[in-house]
Amino acid sequence: MNSISKKVYALTLSMAMSIALIQPAVQAAEAVKPTAAVSESIVSKATQTLQQLGYIDGTTDGMKETATPITRAEAAIILQRVLELDAPATLTGFADVLSDHAAAPAIYALKQGDLIQGNTKGYAPDAPLTRAQMASLFTRAFELKDNGIQVIYSDADQIPAVHSNDAVRVKQHFIIEGNAFHAKQAVTHGEFASALYLALGLDVKKAGVTPLEDFFKQPAQAGFQMSPDGKHLAYMEPWNNRMNIVVTANGQDKPVRITSETDRSIASFAWATNDKLLYAKDAAGDENYHLYITDIDGKNSKDLTPYPNTRAMLVDPLENIPDEILVSMNKRDARVFDVYRINIKTGEAVIAAENPGNITGWMTDHEGKIRVAISSDGNVSSLLYRDAENQPFQPLLTTDLGDTFVPVMFTSDNKNLYAVSNLEQDKMAVVEYSLATKKVTRTLFENKDVDVSNVIPSKEKGKILAAVYETDKVNYEYFDNEFKTLMQDIKAKVPGKEVGIISTSDDGQALFISYSDKSMGTYYFYNSKTGKLDKLADTAPWIDETKMADMKPIMFKSRDGLDLHGYLTLPQGATASNLPLVVLPHGGPWARDSWGYIPDVQFLASRGYAVLQVNFRGSTGYGKKFLEAGNKQWGKAMQNDLTDGVNWLVKEGTVDPKRVAIYGGSYGGYAALAGLAFTPDVYAAGVSYVGPSNIFTLLNSLPPYWESGRNLFYERVGDPEKDKELLTAISPLFHVDQMKAPLFVVQGANDPRVKQAESDQIVEALRKRGVDVPYMLKMNEGHGFANVENQLDLYRAIEKFLNRHLMQ
Repeated sequence: MNSISKKVYALTLSMAMSIALIQPAVQAAEAVKPTAAVSESIVSKATQTLQQLGYIDGTTDGMKETATPITRAEAAIILQRVLELDAPATLTGFADVLSDHAAAPAIYALKQGDLIQGNTKGYAPDAPLTRAQMASLFTRAFELKDNGIQVIYSDADQIPAVHSNDAVRVKQHFIIEGNAFHAKQAVTHGEFASALYLALGLDVKKAGVTPLEDFFKQPAQAGFQMSPDGKHLAYMEPWNNRMNIVVTANGQDKPVRITSETDRSIASFAWATNDKLLYAKDAAGDENYHLYITDIDGKNSKDLTPYPNTRAMLVDPLENIPDEILVSMNKRDARVFDVYRINIKTGEAVIAAENPGNITGWMTDHEGKIRVAISSDGNVSSLLYRDAENQPFQPLLTTDLGDTFVPVMFTSDNKNLYAVSNLEQDKMAVVEYSLATKKVTRTLFENKDVDVSNVIPSKEKGKILAAVYETDKVNYEYFDNEFKTLMQDIKAKVPGKEVGIISTSDDGQALFISYSDKSMGTYYFYNSKTGKLDKLADTAPWIDETKMADMKPIMFKSRDGLDLHGYLTLPQGATASNLPLVVLPHGGPWARDSWGYIPDVQFLASRGYAVLQVNFRGSTGYGKKFLEAGNKQWGKAMQNDLTDGVNWLVKEGTVDPKRVAIYGGSYGGYAALAGLAFTPDVYAAGVSYVGPSNIFTLLNSLPPYWESGRNLFYERVGDPEKDKELLTAISPLFHVDQMKAPLFVVQGANDPRVKQAESDQIVEALRKRGVDVPYMLKMNEGHGFANVENQLDLYRAIEKFLNRHLMQ
């Protein structure tokens, strides 16, 4: 590939708004009478499964008597089998456990493995095992780590200090539930079997299913980009559990990792020049992204935006201006973003456009000059324009809430604008706008059913190559025959897959990704002149597509007559009858669900759940009226759309009405809370992942740089002063007395959008009512978990939580 001069850019028109074991010589008198804390059905299932696996036999371990206390000797016998521990050659160490004791091999095997402690004073093998002792035993045996779930016991002061952390660990891993721990209470054989069953994950393990970790692994390789001259290829791959940048010469297999981030994965990267790359990362999820520069060999790395509490965003890489880029930052004023011209060699930053306080976006012409800006107060927006950078901006047109005019790029002569607009119509269309006459001169494309969502412009050709619109799947309307032919040829090469173009070249080659609902994606090079297709990498080669489920587009009517679109994913091979269901509302809420590979969806389907995704009113992509139908309808009509989807599936016989859960993030987390609070009979469980619980505090704590959009929130959600009654009615926090289904809450401590207080409030309110709420709080995360170890903790917990409340 000799050159990459025809770069293809995809423009997204909406931004998403956007979880010491045993003290020696403990006497039997310490143990109190056991209670029937574990249901007989769970005990029976656990005992039966453990017996089938050969872990218990009912004779040497006493497991035939499930209601009687288990001794420490019997517990040791079982754990030696489970852990397959060899007994030491010499069975000595405890004065009360002689070598001929039936449990001696097991006890000394555990001692040798540092799973139990004790000294020559004795082990008390015939004493009942207490809950505190079991907690420490299991924490060590199964290496239970802190997964971030906040645990509060009402009797914490009665837990011996040596066991306190372990008491927390077992509850974090869903072994023991309830507000009280009962540290000295004797553990029955049945309770021990149930705890062991959970510790081994036997409640969620099924033969032949894809391991949880496979769904949430970091991509093997992703984000491929060619250097401007086409001589090098850059991509990201995991290193020390973090995504880092790798560069290789095009056509050679000699990759060199050029970054070594260990705290946080790199969020994104781009080529600055043929021998330098830009990349962005934040700290612990605070979303204050810094922009870094590094050489192609990883040397001379530098933070180009080393300013505290500042968010940096690339405006224009200025491909035709060596050593300079345009970056917007809110370092002067946290509420607004100015544009800076930064020298990537020296790091010198010079202000190129100062924000007067109401500018929400900037755009350059083909020469890298800032000539277009968008001003907004959240409701009224204006398109501003200037002929040259030394002139003041002048307004060209003004739009009200709901009306949209998004400039995409200048025409090749820098005289007109291409834009995506819904002015004087319901759906977004691609138009050309005259800067001289201040009018739309022509409409390139519009669809009667859905908005144009993206465009594919070519700076080199100075034109729009294609419009992108999304019905059930992504569709293209082509304006360039060469690009149309290229896309048709590529699609023919990867039948059954969707295609996303990354870049094209003068010599007829293309870098693209193919994907489906069962595949995260595969990167390819395609030579249109020779017809040769070269595979670069599978994003997730460990995923077996034959085991993934079909994501099927659906449509149903809301109770007030709206056509609602979405997706239904059923477990592979399952009969569409009486299935457990997880409703998965999208975040935003001014966004939409799309067809494709979604790890959460495939994971849930693989565990036997039907998954429903609804593009409820207020979602984007379906026109102005549909979007505005969601105004001031949080917790009301927007929530009804989700409920109507559940009722539709129940009526169809697809779903068991007693086994329905709701799980979502951000606005989806709010919808989960609202579902449990406002429709308590619909859901058997809920998971709120960084979801707001109190609309008053949500609006009061918007990030400073969202200040210009405050009026938008007031119009679309509600005004805290004018709509106080409404916001009180739709805030789940004020309606916890109506919640009766189990709730799991997930939060990142550094979330700048939905602050930790949103989750703290709802958890505290429920705990005051005596409701035990699992609450996972990760101190190094923000609005959603980015670090893979935290993601795995989250989904392991969700798997157990949903299984507990929908499958048992």
